Amino acid sequence: MYRDKSALSALIVSSSKQAADYLRGILEGLRFHPIAEAVSIAEAKRRELETPFDLCLINTPLPDDFGIEFAEELCENSAVGVVLFVKAELAEQVSYKVEDHGVLTFPRPGTRQSIQSAVKLAAATHNRLAAFERRAVKLEAKMKEIRLINRAKWLLIDRYNMSEEEAHKYIEKTAMDNCATRGEIAENIIRTYES
Repeated sequence: MYRDKSALSALIVSSSKQAADYLRGILEGLRFHPIAEAVSIAEAKRRELETPFDLCLINTPLPDDFGIEFAEELCENSAVGVVLFVKAELAEQVSYKVEDHGVLTFPRPGTRQSIQSAVKLAAATHNRLAAFERRAVKLEAKMKEIRLINRAKWLLIDRYNMSEEEAHKYIEKTAMDNCATRGEIAENIIRTYES
């Protein structure tokens, strides 16, 4: 199995070295890089603050916490794909609790192939959420530019008795003449007339 897209980073949270090594082998086979490890929730939180990860595999329970709250926090605050590995007898109960937060629950033990499928599903979820985040950032920037342009237009209307259409054309022409964006010209107008 190979990935020709840019590699995703992963964090394995497990108090069991054997389980962490097994999961690392699966992630390396799927070309995840870099892969970091943590043996507790506290260490995982520190690592996540230092370097945000694309995927987090949590092998429960952990010495300082079961791992549910950390998994929910990751999903609520970022686009991280999270897989929570739990004992088979707890899987249904844990899944019911975390699924609304976007956490994938995987019953232990599992086959290598089924774990790979869960990892791929979490990676796909991450990629989808990351794309939504990028779109949201672009939309927010566009909305900010529109608000700036509108403010600048109203300043031109107020100061020079221009119509809204004239103010709009003035901003567009000035932007073209100066090889600048309309947002940059709007910022200059606002700075000039609001100071």
